[in-house]
Parts: sequence; C-alpha cells; structure tokens
Amino acid sequence: MPQAAPPTELVPSERAVVLLSCALSALGSGLLVATHALWPDLRSRARRLLLFLSLADLLSAASYFYGVLQDFAGPSWDCVLQGALSTFANTSSFFWTVAIAFYLYLSIVRASRGPRTDRLLWAFHVVSWGVPLVITVAAVALKKIGYDASDVSVGWCWIDLEAKDHVLWMLLTGKLWEMLAYILLPLLYLLVRKHINRAHMALSEYRPILSEEHRLPRRCSVADKKLVLIPLIFICLRVWSTVRFVLTLCDSPAVRTPVLVVLHGIGNTFQGGANCIMFVLCTRAVRTRLFSLCCCCCSSQPPTKSPAGTPKAPAPSKPGESQEFQGTPGELPST
Repeated sequence: MPQAAPPTELVPSERAVVLLSCALSALGSGLLVATHALWPDLRSRARRLLLFLSLADLLSAASYFYGVLQDFAGPSWDCVLQGALSTFANTSSFFWTVAIAFYLYLSIVRASRGPRTDRLLWAFHVVSWGVPLVITVAAVALKKIGYDASDVSVGWCWIDLEAKDHVLWMLLTGKLWEMLAYILLPLLYLLVRKHINRAHMALSEYRPILSEEHRLPRRCSVADKKLVLIPLIFICLRVWSTVRFVLTLCDSPAVRTPVLVVLHGIGNTFQGGANCIMFVLCTRAVRTRLFSLCCCCCSSQPPTKSPAGTPKAPAPSKPGESQEFQGTPGELPST
C-alpha cells in the first residue's frame, strides 16, 4: 500500500451525494426508532432487534457525516474521535445484522420461543455492543485510528496508514466481520427461505380444509419474511467497501475511480435509510399509522362552533371505525 500517495479528495458533487446519503440514513434510522417508541403494540422481538440495528446505523451515519463534511487532510483529535465512533458503530451494525439473521433462523426454522430466546437476546447485546467496544478501545489506546488518506474510506478517518500493522487492524475493526457476514448471512437466509418454502408446500395439500387463521404458521408472518431482506440490503450496500479494500491491498489505481468512491460512500452510510424504506414505508401497519399521524398534525384546527356559540359535537363514528388500527394480537406488526 503506497504511503506517499496523495489523498483521495472528494469533488463537491461527490461530497454532496455522500452527505445526502448520511442525512437520509440518519433520518431513516430516527424514524424507525420513533415508530418503535410511538406504538408499543408493534414492538415484536424482531422489531426490537431492528431498533438496535437502527441505533448503530444512526451513530454510524452521524459520524460519517462529520468525517465527509470535514474531509480531513491530516491527523487531528477530531479525526481520531470520528474514526473511533464510526469504527464502533459500523462494527456493531455488522454484529446486529448477523444477530437478526440468526434470530430468524432460530425462530422460524428451529421454532425457538420463550426463556431461551430471551437469554439469546441478552447474548446479542453482549456480543453486538461489547465486542465492537473492546476492539475500538484497543485501537484508540494503541493509536491505530487516524488519518487514512481516504484510500479505504470516503473522506472520513479510519485506521492510520502509518501503522506498520494497519492491514491487521483494518481487518479487526471491520473488514474481517464484514467478510464473515458475507458468508453467514446468505447461508442463514437460504436456510430460512428453504424452510418457508417447505412449509408452504406441506400446507398446500390441506389448505382448502384449513381455517383462515391456521393457513400459515405464525412464525412465518409477513414481518419475519420481510426481515430476511436485511442481509440482502447489507450485501448490496457493503460490497463496494470490500472491493475498494481489496484494490487497495493490490495497489491498484482503480481504487480512486470516482464511481467506485461514490458507491462506497453511499453503501457505508445508507443502511439506515434502506431499512426505513423496507420496514416503515413498505410496511402497511406502520405506514398507515405514520401517514395518519402526519395528516393529523398538518390539519389540526380549533373545533368549529355552531351559530349559537357552543362547540359543534363531533360526528358519530361508524361501526368498526374506532377499530381501524386494532386487530388480533400480532396481526398489525406482521402486515
């Protein structure tokens, strides 16, 4: 890896695109957190895991935004701080993404429920927050985080290229876990899809005589089916970062290709936005409530008064209208 190579500077248009991606990802992650806080009946275990992934993506987007905005030209204290925050959040996002896929495998394929699953959630917390924290603290203490000339980033700071063992620390602070996720996520995803397809085939013979509520197993809800898209989103976004990392190790000038740099910038920062599109805007239960809340806020007016000066009584609701957002437990989170 050439140490004397000039830094990869972002042109204004490239910086604007990556900054926009960071902002949209932070907005999307914030929206996922807000929906979780507003509507308790949507807090399934799967969406709780999605909440923690969103928190990691929110911190990651914020730290990347600062790094791209500053476009560091050399080592500094805020470069180290930004590099540490993004390293922790980015690595934590890897772990939470794998944790979600593993949870889906256990809950759908192994039909794991009850206290065992609760203990597993605690294990997810210990691993997904603890391991990135230990790695980040060690990297900062050993002065491995610093200026990287944007050769393996897009304006932000990561591992100091002056460190003799910088390749090892690049692996420990992200790339090793990223590559392991490329293997584990498709494997778990394929196992889940294979099980769902088998369940559908087994039920197809008996579907005409089954009641509506028993036609599909509860563990194969729509929400669980949608959550398997997280690994696909992860791989499609993160692959550009891995490509640039490999090109950097090979000392290839293609690492500075503008299109590749922009794709890397978007891929590393937009996971929160992609998750929001899938699990807020494309989820009917959440989308309907969110749009209803926005309409209420936009059209809020003082109550109209009758000619006599008394407040006008609200029109009586039609039967079933008050039940618009109610239903059987677990039905709304699955739509």
